[in-house]
Formats: sequence, C-alpha cells, structure tokens
Amino acid sequence: MAHIHSKILILGSGAAGLTAAIYAARAGLVPTIVHGIQPGGQMTITTDVENYPGFADIIQGPWLMEQMQSQAENVGTNMIADIIVKTDLSTPPFRLEGDTGNTYSCDALIISTGAQAKWLGLDSEKKFQGFGVSACATCDGFFFRGKEVAVIGGGNTAVEEALYLTNHATKVTLVHRRGELRAEKILQNRLLNNAKIEVLWNCILTDVIGKTDHTNPEVVAMRVKDLSNGNVLELSVAGIFIAIGHTPNTEVFTGQLEMDDDGYLITKPDSTATDIPGIYAAGDVQDHIFRQAVTAAGTGCMAALEAEKYLAALDTDKMAAAE
Repeated sequence: MAHIHSKILILGSGAAGLTAAIYAARAGLVPTIVHGIQPGGQMTITTDVENYPGFADIIQGPWLMEQMQSQAENVGTNMIADIIVKTDLSTPPFRLEGDTGNTYSCDALIISTGAQAKWLGLDSEKKFQGFGVSACATCDGFFFRGKEVAVIGGGNTAVEEALYLTNHATKVTLVHRRGELRAEKILQNRLLNNAKIEVLWNCILTDVIGKTDHTNPEVVAMRVKDLSNGNVLELSVAGIFIAIGHTPNTEVFTGQLEMDDDGYLITKPDSTATDIPGIYAAGDVQDHIFRQAVTAAGTGCMAALEAEKYLAALDTDKMAAAE
C-alpha cells in the first residue's frame, strides 16, 4: 500500500482522460492517471473506427487508445491500475482511496470516468457486440449503408437513433416493449411519419442471430417476441442498435458533486469546471448528448487547460502569502 500525491490526478483513461494527461504533462505538471477495470474506455470494445480525424483508413478502437496511452506516457504521465472506491472532495487537497488499498491526493482533479451503455443482457447480444450489435448509431450507422437495421428502445435516444439511421439504411425497425413511445412528441411525429421506419409495438428482442463461421462475425437476423400474444418473429437485419440509455460512472461522487437526474456531472457553461473549484469533468461522464471520442478528447483538453490555470493561480496565492 502506498500514498501518491499529484498536482493533477485524472480518473479514467479513455479519450478524455488521455487527452487531458497529454496536455497536463506537456505543461510540466506530471499528471497521474488512475484507470479502472476498462483501460482505454468504451473505445476498447469498438472495432472499426472511421470518423476519428487524422486517419484516412479505418482504424481499430483498441489501437487508437493504445496510441493515446503511449503518447501520454511518453510526455510524462504516470499510469496506475486501480479502482477508486472512496473520495473526500470536501477540501483540497482532494483525497481518494483505491481498491488496492493505495490512497491518493491531488491539488486538481479531472474526472473522466465515462459512461456505460445499458444492454439487455442477452448472451447473443454480447457475442455480436462490435460485429453488428452497437449502442451508437452516429458511430456505426455508416457501416450499414443500403442494409436493414433495428433499433431497440422507445425514448428520445432510440427515436433519434432510428431517425439518424434512415440516412444510411434502407429500412429501420424500431422495437419497443410498450404500446406507446416515451420520446418527445415532436420526435414521435417525425418517426411515425418516416416511410423508412416501421415500429413493432409491445415487442422485445429475445435473440440476435448471426454467422460465426468466418473471420468477421456478422448479424443476419433477430428474434422478437410479441408480448401481447406470445408470438415469436424472426426478422432479417444486418445491424441492431441498443438504445435503452447510458449510465455515467459517477456513483463514487454521489452527494459530493452536483449531478443531473441521470447521474451525469454538471459543468459550468463553456467549461469543464464542476461546482467545486479545482475539480473538472470531461467526456461522457458529463456529456449525454454527443458521446463521441473526438468530443471527449476536446473536453479532456479543456479540463487540462482549466486545471493548469487553476494551479497557476494557487501557486501565485501561495507565493503572495509567503511574502
């Protein structure tokens, strides 16, 4: 067990956390990243990445995160494998405790712990994640040009995903377990008036059917159960988008930092600053709208620059007090 103090401590090693680390390290602040059970964040379970700027060819999500981590380490970031289980953010220096028994303290804290997509929990769903099953239409919709796809859900996210997918797919089937949508009325009207979209009411996805007998597995169909009569339908689809929400990884900060009703950290306008000076939030932990690697990286940069400015002001105040 050890105690580690850093000027800047960064929680999470996805696009937001690693970008924050790169900027902080280049400013000479020697940041420490504590990454949890999924180093690299959600990008490590993403296969083909075609929309991250700077790469003409398709790249792999895990490879991109490896490159970011190497860059962060090369400019002076300390990487520590641990899971933060307890925090005391009442006064600086902020204090944290890891599952390993290690304790941490820092003058500035950047939280980039991300969010997890909610899944149905089907074995076949997990089997084909990244191979036709996705939780992000904006990320993966392009790969289904000219094909038929399905969206599972009935809230704003599901309806928005279905509408977006009509730009690429020939047909979108929305599968909803209830007899009416929970989405805003204006979105419902757009969806119900779109000729490319068919809604299966009172239905649930029970199985994902795919091919696994070659190098790249692929989804070919889905089984859907009609809750009103028990009938099971098998429909041909090339992609299935699960859109039943996300859960931000903020439980350890409950009662200490301001959050919205869904648990996302609230930051000030045009800033990554939370309601506690010296604590910043970047990436999907505070962004429930865009949820893209490139926007996460952008907020990671912002958080590092804001933390650097905060620490510089602290140093100035300490020097003034010593005189």
